[in-house]
Amino acid sequence: MGREKELRIVMFPWFAFGHFIPYLHLSNKLAEKGHKITFLLPDKAKLQLDPLNLHPSLINFHSITVPHLETLPPATQTTADISLDQHGDLSISMDRTRPDVESILSTHKPDFVLYDMAHWIPDIASKLGIKSVSYNIVCAISLSFVRPSLLPKAAEPERPVNNVPGWCLKDSSPYFGEGITLLERSVISLSSADAIAIRTFREIEGVYCDRVAATFNKPVLVTGHALPDLQLSPPLETHWAEWLARYDPGSVIFVCLGSQHVLDAPQLQELAIGLEMTGHPFLMAVKPPVGCATLEELLPEGYNDRVSGRGVVHGGWVQQQQILAHPSLGCFVTHCGSSSMWEGLSSESQLVLLPQLPDQTLNANLMADELKVGVKVERQQNGWVSKQGLCEAINRVMDQDSDVSHVVRKNHAKCRSMLISPGFITDYIDNFIKDLQALIP
Repeated sequence: MGREKELRIVMFPWFAFGHFIPYLHLSNKLAEKGHKITFLLPDKAKLQLDPLNLHPSLINFHSITVPHLETLPPATQTTADISLDQHGDLSISMDRTRPDVESILSTHKPDFVLYDMAHWIPDIASKLGIKSVSYNIVCAISLSFVRPSLLPKAAEPERPVNNVPGWCLKDSSPYFGEGITLLERSVISLSSADAIAIRTFREIEGVYCDRVAATFNKPVLVTGHALPDLQLSPPLETHWAEWLARYDPGSVIFVCLGSQHVLDAPQLQELAIGLEMTGHPFLMAVKPPVGCATLEELLPEGYNDRVSGRGVVHGGWVQQQQILAHPSLGCFVTHCGSSSMWEGLSSESQLVLLPQLPDQTLNANLMADELKVGVKVERQQNGWVSKQGLCEAINRVMDQDSDVSHVVRKNHAKCRSMLISPGFITDYIDNFIKDLQALIP
């Protein structure tokens, strides 16, 4: 097969929109170069992702049936239908799609299959002569700290362990499927693949990419962030565009903490008060706590009246990338999920880091301690974030005269300049395609 061969690729991400969307972003980039994609996903996800498919003639959404599990609510198909503690049961449903996935791969006979949580994909792919690539949407720093208990200890390179969540150092993760833990699933996925792909940049995470390659003795391919070009994306909804236009350039605080971790009512109330204390206009987009139909019912008494005209606490989905591009944005309080990390670094907004989960904590460490592009919100020993802690972190980056603000603004601007430089992202995709083609005999 020649190096210029048109590739046929099957995508099979974990059943979560935080995985579907980055996989689709990469699919769009590959289709833009003329490669054909078969994207496996549940019916419900297909309906929501159709508008994001920029190349429907080359990207085919192939619906798969998610087997019902008695421990999950009826019609569960993705993590959006369940709570975080039920993800392990959904992984059982995903594993039970194996016969259908095997049939699809056998029929389509693609050159590659890209996957993440389905650790059994390489076994199927190798029997069919298909190359398997473990495509990871988490950053390389997270993967580099996985201590693969299924591999010989001698294969583990030396690495620092300060400020690393405990789950990265030992297999204490909960069961994530039938008789398998989350760490075991990750280790098998990485060690069984023909190659490992990571959504990152070598200029930022090169040392961690090298550690992953050394640990698993696999080629590590890097895609860049693969985010869509805003010019090709839907415009910001009129409601939010008009609201943001009321405020001065660089003045609005935007808080978005992802969909995986849902804040409890007391913590959400505390953060809302902390935003009020800043004196800046703000938009806070968070999922309502379990049991709350709306956010309004749990906000402190008189809160909406006090922030009327300058503050909104919103319980629905928002166009994060488009909001970050608005000139009124001045500060982005982020949970440091990998997509939010790259969107934040590509924006002009100052970064305040409020991680909720272990991989997000590692991303926050990278951004605050190594890149020095943002400020972490200090947590109390029990993990609580106080209103004062949030307010102080925001003020530190918003005050242009402070030493901290000067440092993070300078470093962030330098990083952003690299990420948005002409051809930078395209070169990463071109090199990723060449690296894939090099894996074909």
